[in-house]
Amino acid sequence: MQYLKLLRPSHWAKNLFLYIPLFFAGEIFNLQKVVELLIGFIAFSLIASSIYIINDYRDVEADRIHPVKRKRPIASGAVSKPAALVFFVLCLAIGGLLAWYVRPKFAFVAGIYFIINLLYSFGLKNISILDILILSTGFVLRVKAGGVAANIAVSEWLMIMVFLLALFMAIAKRRDDVLIKTQSGQDMRKAVKGYNMDFMNVMLALVSAVIIVAYLMYTMAPETMSRFGTYRLYYTCLFVIGGLLRYLQITYVENNTGSPTKILYKDRFIQLTILLWVLSFYVIIYLPTNKSFFE
Repeated sequence: MQYLKLLRPSHWAKNLFLYIPLFFAGEIFNLQKVVELLIGFIAFSLIASSIYIINDYRDVEADRIHPVKRKRPIASGAVSKPAALVFFVLCLAIGGLLAWYVRPKFAFVAGIYFIINLLYSFGLKNISILDILILSTGFVLRVKAGGVAANIAVSEWLMIMVFLLALFMAIAKRRDDVLIKTQSGQDMRKAVKGYNMDFMNVMLALVSAVIIVAYLMYTMAPETMSRFGTYRLYYTCLFVIGGLLRYLQITYVENNTGSPTKILYKDRFIQLTILLWVLSFYVIIYLPTNKSFFE
């Protein structure tokens, strides 16, 4: 169980972003592409897990003073450092082979993800602002990899929206680190020295506003309406705004944004907004076009 915990399987939910291009292309029921993406999902998850392992390996001393991270397998002593390195090599090798099997270009994108995040673990994460930009870029690469695996072109709008949403969550997560520093007096990570609560609050407000405006522009863009054959995409803004407001409530009122993944698994309001957002797009993309359905 400790070795499984070392892989952080709960974080594999992030790799569902690989399926986003397939969903928006209206091919989510294409069994062949779904299976290809499933193999790609496993490959990407193993590669991401290898990064988590090497990150925990390097941060073991800092994790031991963190109120939550000290329970991680390496920091707690449940998994030795040599064993963790062996596990790192296995995950990377198997993930890389599966990625190449899906498509060489998919392996190339996954390789870029690995290199960027390896550099992140070896020092770039200590540079304020750059750390959250790298985290956000990781989600964009997931979407790009999904498009490559399914042989589907990914629109610029989709890449921008994914980047902005990931940036929003990364800022909220760093704000939680700043909050811990304020309460305990200890830096949980070196990059926190470049942040303070006022700066984080301004960045959150700024990015959340940009997300809402960008999403409205996306839904009402002529190319978007032409692609989906309807002007009613702006209806889905309700769920995007609702989800953002709930996340801001968790951030400012509950001060509990240390793990976006845990929020996704536990918060019913956000789960409901995501479900309704997906269902609304499903109706627009997959149901037969019939104006009487809406009018």
